[in-house]
Amino acid sequence: MSFKSIIQDMKGEFGRMRSRSHRVVEDRSVNVVDAMRQSCWANMPSELLRDVLARIEESESAWPQRKNVVACGGVCRSWREIMKEIVKNLEVSGKLTFPISLKQPGPRNTVIQCFIKRNRGNQTYHLYLNLSQASNDDGKFLLAARRCRRPTYTDYIISLNADDVSKGSNSYIGKLRSNFLGTKFTVYDAQPPNFGAKVTKSRSTRLVGMRQISPRVPAGNYSVAHVSYELNVLGSRGPRRMQCVMDAIPASSIEPDGVAPTQTAFMPGNFESFPSLPFFRSKSSRTDSFRSGPLNAPKDEMLVLKNKAPRWHEQLQCWCLNFNGRVTVASVKNFQLVASVENGGVAQEQENVVLQFGKVGKDIFTMDYQYPISAFQAFAICLSSFDTKIACE
Repeated sequence: MSFKSIIQDMKGEFGRMRSRSHRVVEDRSVNVVDAMRQSCWANMPSELLRDVLARIEESESAWPQRKNVVACGGVCRSWREIMKEIVKNLEVSGKLTFPISLKQPGPRNTVIQCFIKRNRGNQTYHLYLNLSQASNDDGKFLLAARRCRRPTYTDYIISLNADDVSKGSNSYIGKLRSNFLGTKFTVYDAQPPNFGAKVTKSRSTRLVGMRQISPRVPAGNYSVAHVSYELNVLGSRGPRRMQCVMDAIPASSIEPDGVAPTQTAFMPGNFESFPSLPFFRSKSSRTDSFRSGPLNAPKDEMLVLKNKAPRWHEQLQCWCLNFNGRVTVASVKNFQLVASVENGGVAQEQENVVLQFGKVGKDIFTMDYQYPISAFQAFAICLSSFDTKIACE
């Protein structure tokens, strides 16, 4: 039986149950019948139900068909709990499924290909997942950001909802803040990325905290990364030089047996009343929401990413990097980030590209990332490339 016929059968069963419930109420002779409890799908043996849902999850391996997996998680509580067990995290499955996947590290051996659309008119940026190898497909919407210019800094508010990009919304998940010169940026997460995370006090923290439900899990701004661009006071020619210090990811995560903090559920807080995605809330304890332990490492033990140095092409008379066909337009914003590790006190750059970003058309940019950073962190780092840099150009 196809998934479509299953859903239609369920709707018909629920409709018959509801109609019978209404007739019982009108007769006032017996109690109201619970349609959900009398449905054949609600009373299905757990082993059979698990097998059906596992087959759906396995067969719908890519978007837009994967929306059926998300739909299964929203049917009822029993279906939701089973789907949470069946769907593996992004590092293992390599599939973006639920919104929490955007906060999880990407897969180790494959790259998640995305693209960003910029709207100059309203200063918004939308992140999409590539549905095919073509760079001009419609894509699956993932995240939205809005640029808010202040007298001494610039904020990029990041949201799960393209129609509601504000600090006080239920879909707010973090932000990027720059200094006055546009050379230093801080990435803030609205949810604690690990046990050792400390909230940063600010006005936006109070706005998020207004929606806080559980006092055990403070909602606010948690610093997860710092991005800095090297000053170019002499105006010398050459590409930008940038460095990212990932506060929430240890340097050991890039090793074969390394582990990066992996969030498995949104903590109770500003997502408690998220109406469009009710099955993404978690009632588990705080210790169940993270796979790894606390990160209280000093700065030299945090993961450091640096842009890969381009080479000068004599014939083209420009700086070049190998983007494997994912970048087609020359731009000062293009970059590739690789991990920088210390070996005997000397910093060495690895060859594996963790994040690459580049221009492919007017206001269209590709963004490809992999383990150990998440889509949220990669998107925030790429947003820093859009900001005006007075002392770097």
